[in-house]
Amino acid sequence: MTAGATATTGAAAAPGPLSSFARFVLCGGGVGLLSSSAVALLAVTMPWVLANALITVASTILCTELHARFTFGAGKRAGWRQHWQSAGSATAAYVVTCLAMLVLHLVQSSPGMLTEQIVYLSASGLAGIGRFLVLRLFVFAADRNRPAHHVRPAPALKGLGGGLRVSPRLAVA
Repeated sequence: MTAGATATTGAAAAPGPLSSFARFVLCGGGVGLLSSSAVALLAVTMPWVLANALITVASTILCTELHARFTFGAGKRAGWRQHWQSAGSATAAYVVTCLAMLVLHLVQSSPGMLTEQIVYLSASGLAGIGRFLVLRLFVFAADRNRPAHHVRPAPALKGLGGGLRVSPRLAVA
């Protein structure tokens, strides 16, 4: 391969920030809507907390795969590192929404359903933006998905007699 041939690798370029954010909202929102229905259906057969935990794990795995292949343009399956980091960012987002609801109930002893939805969705939106930034800048960043940096060995120096001339005036005895 020549030096000029490295520009064409055959891999598609990663989408820009606005495109990947739109994809993030589409994937995350779509899976979120499906997950909410799945939790409700599964909660008929088991406690709601267990149903929510199972669906959260499954939806996080699914979303990580969608984000790896579609949202951030990696074009391949997510590795273990991406799954663990994505799970960490999902856990952080979950904590943010729980804290928002806790603070709401501390400030207002019995908020109405509309107020709860506004606070929850606002916290979810802010947590989602934070999660998007973490996934884009750290988890699925193009430089982090490349294999370890390959160091090329320096070209061997040719012997001193092969082209390199040393002036006798510069020689040190």
